[in-house]
Amino acid sequence: MKAITAIIHGRVQGVWFRGSTQQKANELGITGWVKNTLEGNVELEAHGEKVQLEVFIAWLFKGPKYSQVEHVDVEWIGSNTQFYSFNIKH
Repeated sequence: MKAITAIIHGRVQGVWFRGSTQQKANELGITGWVKNTLEGNVELEAHGEKVQLEVFIAWLFKGPKYSQVEHVDVEWIGSNTQFYSFNIKH
């Protein structure tokens, strides 16, 4: 298993970005979490197989229909945390 953290910048709040991210993660078998930040970005941690995470990262750069992703900061991390689903944090 591999893990990433990502911060997505742009018009990513109020456009169903977190819900779409959760849906895409579930489709790919990825676990972790996603949340809005006070700065207006979206932050996430995702765990899965490298190939699935690479597909997920490519999707993050596009985002859902009404979003306008300007930039994505991705970091591959080592993590001992185990998630059983992909959740939206509030």
